[in-house]
Amino acid sequence: MAEMKIIGLIGAGQMGSGIAQLAAVNGVHVWLHDTDTEALTRAHNSISKNIQRLVSKGHLTRDVEADAGRRLRCTSDLDDFHSVDMVIEAIVESEDAKKKLFVQLDKITKGSAILASNTSSISITRLASATSRPSQVIGMHFMNPPPIMKLVEIIKGADTSDDTYNATRCLAERFGKTVICSNDFPGFIVNRILMPMINEAFHALHTGVATKEDIDTGMKLGTNHPMGPLELADLIGLDVCLSIMKVLHAGLGDSRYAPCPLLVQYVDAGRLGRKRGIGVYDYNTRPKEIKPLAKL
Repeated sequence: MAEMKIIGLIGAGQMGSGIAQLAAVNGVHVWLHDTDTEALTRAHNSISKNIQRLVSKGHLTRDVEADAGRRLRCTSDLDDFHSVDMVIEAIVESEDAKKKLFVQLDKITKGSAILASNTSSISITRLASATSRPSQVIGMHFMNPPPIMKLVEIIKGADTSDDTYNATRCLAERFGKTVICSNDFPGFIVNRILMPMINEAFHALHTGVATKEDIDTGMKLGTNHPMGPLELADLIGLDVCLSIMKVLHAGLGDSRYAPCPLLVQYVDAGRLGRKRGIGVYDYNTRPKEIKPLAKL
């Protein structure tokens, strides 16, 4: 099994840039792609600051910082991916968008390249069907934020080969992650369990069971969760939560997975969570209401 020397990341948001950071500090050359050049600049600056912070805390050496800077390259041209060993896409959670991207990547990348999706719910088998290499398509679901969270969920499609799985697992372990493996079912493992809980928290809020603060405090102190479900939904993004619930509802065909009307309403209103400054909680008028994320 050949070692991954160069990988491509598509999407310069928090997930894509976080995975790119992991690759760069762990000895892998990485191309980070986004069609938005400003997003690429923000991502590059964020990665540099995060690595500098790790150096200042003694978690990384100056040599690793310098090497990571040389390994990371940004591009808005997918043709730069022609020689990568693996592509990990971290774009919008849309099956149509991901399939369209995989069609492009199938034509651009070398025949031996693995095409991985950071999807949190969409069928890997269906994504693979858009390519001529279904045995080399796999799910590699990082948790948010990737440099901090210890888990990677790997999902094998119907035709994913053992070689593809083993290479993907080795890369995740090289990044210092613990790996779990899911079969290709809607939501996989983590979100099959997590998202219905978040959805139920929205139902509790919607029907007046309790305030948002008491719902979150109840789950934190009553079940030892580090964050309440509504806080966590704001961190993930309410639009992402809604998208996953729609996948669960359509894929499993059970009314208990229908998205809560309040969740739908918030997304329709543009209340997407922390990234927009307002979701369940308002981070503009009450910035101290919820503790910030731990620094990297």
